[in-house]
Amino acid sequence: MVLLSLSVVLIVFGLWFGSTNAYTFLKGYLLFKTGEVAAEDYSTDPNPTEAEKEINTGDQIKEQEPAILYPERPNKGENIGELIIPKLEAKLPIYHGTAEEELAKGVGHFDGSVLPGENDNSVLSGHRDTVFRKLGEVGIGDLLVVQTSAGEFTYKVKKVRIVDKDDRTVIVPKPKAVLTVSTCYPFDFIGASPERYVLIADLVSSK
Repeated sequence: MVLLSLSVVLIVFGLWFGSTNAYTFLKGYLLFKTGEVAAEDYSTDPNPTEAEKEINTGDQIKEQEPAILYPERPNKGENIGELIIPKLEAKLPIYHGTAEEELAKGVGHFDGSVLPGENDNSVLSGHRDTVFRKLGEVGIGDLLVVQTSAGEFTYKVKKVRIVDKDDRTVIVPKPKAVLTVSTCYPFDFIGASPERYVLIADLVSSK
C-alpha cells in the first residue's frame, strides 16, 4: 500500500515537473556545470555591422591630410627661391621679408602670406627701378614660375590691377593657391609712387 502511494506521488510529480519551466532550467544548469554549453556574452550584437566592427577593433577612418611643402618656415632675410618670368627672360632671387634689406637684394616675400605652392595667397613685392623695371610688360595669360626647396610652381596671370599704395586687398586670403606680385606704379614716376601695379596669378602646375 505504501509503495503504491509512493509510486502515484512520483508519477504526479514527474508530470508536473515536466510541464513547467523547472525542467528546462535544471537541464540548462546541469549542462552549463558539466561544460557542455559555454556561456555567451550578449552585451554586443552577435552580428555587428561593418561600421561597428571598425569601432570595436579600434579601426578609424582618417581623412587624408595634405602634404606639408615646407617642414620648416624660413627666417627673415633668408633666400627661399627664385621667381622666373619667361616673358621677360628674367630669373630673380626671392627673400623672406619685404623690408628694405630684402628688397635691395631682390624680390621680397611678404611674411604674413603663405609660401609659394601652398594653398592661399602668396605675396611677392619688388622695386620698380630694380628687379621689376619691366613688370609692366607682363599681363593676363603670361606665366610666373617659382622655384623653391618644395618644388617648381607655375602660375598663370588671370588679372592685372592698378591700386592705391595703401590698398590692402592685394594681401587678403584666397580659397586656392594664388601668387600676387606687386610693384610701385607708374613705372616712370619720380619720387614715392602713389599706386601699385599688381599681377594676380593662379597655380596651374607644380612639380
